[in-house]
Amino acid sequence: MGMLVSLRDWVDARFPLTKMWEEHLSKYYAPKNFNFWYFFGSLALLVLVIQIVTGIFLTMNYKPDANEAFASVEYIMRDVEWGWLIRYMHSTGASAFFIVVYMHMFRGMLYGSYKGPRELIWLFGMMIYLALMAEAFFGYLLPWGQMSYWGAQVIVSLFGAIPGIGDSLSLWIRGDYVISDVTLNRFFALHVIAVPLVLVALVVMHILALHEVGSNNPDGVEIKKNKDENGIPRDGIPFHPYYTVKDIVGVVVFLMFFAFVIFFIPEGGGYFLEPPNFEPANALKTPEHIAPVWYFTPYYAMLRAITFDIGPLSSKFLGVIVMGAAVVILFFLPWLDRSPVKSIRYRGPIFKTMLALFVISFFVLGWLGTQAPTDVKTLMAQVGTAVYFAFFLLMPFYTKLDPTKPVPERVTMGSH
Repeated sequence: MGMLVSLRDWVDARFPLTKMWEEHLSKYYAPKNFNFWYFFGSLALLVLVIQIVTGIFLTMNYKPDANEAFASVEYIMRDVEWGWLIRYMHSTGASAFFIVVYMHMFRGMLYGSYKGPRELIWLFGMMIYLALMAEAFFGYLLPWGQMSYWGAQVIVSLFGAIPGIGDSLSLWIRGDYVISDVTLNRFFALHVIAVPLVLVALVVMHILALHEVGSNNPDGVEIKKNKDENGIPRDGIPFHPYYTVKDIVGVVVFLMFFAFVIFFIPEGGGYFLEPPNFEPANALKTPEHIAPVWYFTPYYAMLRAITFDIGPLSSKFLGVIVMGAAVVILFFLPWLDRSPVKSIRYRGPIFKTMLALFVISFFVLGWLGTQAPTDVKTLMAQVGTAVYFAFFLLMPFYTKLDPTKPVPERVTMGSH
């Protein structure tokens, strides 16, 4: 024991090991009223680790070559020891990542975790979301299946709708006139090296920003404003061991669901791995219905909802603008919300109704994005897009008008 203490002291003299442990775990005081919604941040970190570790093992046998990529994935699945498990962990992990991140973002919207002084935490979180989307898009091409190939072809061709620079931009992204071996190589480099580095850096900044201002809670009460004579928040408890143990419970439950999907429904009913992706990419044969993976489908539905031109601006270009705006507008959420309270517990009926409509529209758009377009479905997508943007664009008005309840001085432990 003495030797371990001496080693710790030797390291501490040269590296802030104990200081970091105390600042971010044992002496980081978090509100004592965290609930179910606060599992998803730690779960997102867990899935990130799963993706990085399984990704490293997959690269050992994967070949980023248009002639060998599909066969190398089949080789991993059939011949590599436990290769099928690693591949399914990675493919299921991609969907799991978006599920926990969407839940994490929804928690932020429920309890106003984007409002001051946490604006920067929200901005870092949104940058993580953008990096995740890029990572998922680049990785989706790598199996070199039919849906990988044609999905990438469709998404990259959208940049061609930008007036003036569109065609050159599409060519620059692909590196060729069509999706080819060159595209596969550059997407592999971006998926395996560039974006993960950015993603990890953003996650570190997200956590550092969070620990600087402190965690929000279901009441939206700032626990740092009420401290005892030792400077410890009266409504706070150390993150370790209390929340590390609580998070382990969440991790165990999550891993049970994760394992169930991997072992019994790894294709996720065709949503996690689409049937056409079990066929090698064929530039001469277009699948009957091309759709992105489920986590992109709400935005894809918005893209297809724009069926009209405005002057010289084509419907395709306008669709790209709307799709981009649907993500970018999330960055402005801290400044659009003018409510004097943070948590939904103390907000009025207008915000609650708007948030419910927003969630419903997101789910409906997600489903529409997986379907072949018809006149009725296009109309539904247009209505869903209008509701989605109304939530944000009308927010400065309805959050001011919405009656609020008085917020307690101290955190409450009961559910509301």
